[in-house]
Amino acid sequence: MSAPARWPGKDGEPVSCAEKLKVLAENHEELAQVMRDAFEDALLMGVDEAAMRAILHALVDGLRAP
Repeated sequence: MSAPARWPGKDGEPVSCAEKLKVLAENHEELAQVMRDAFEDALLMGVDEAAMRAILHALVDGLRAP
């Protein structure tokens, strides 16, 4: 799971600030690792794969903008 090549901004233009891109890439990497770990743990503990995917999707769908 690699970070997106382009991070779209609110105005439709890609985010171009190097520092912002660095933070976004780091956050993506950290989140991907946490999700992989949680997914693998759930499967090892007997959770249905499709159900765990749905649970992770529900977490994302439940996010609200601050």
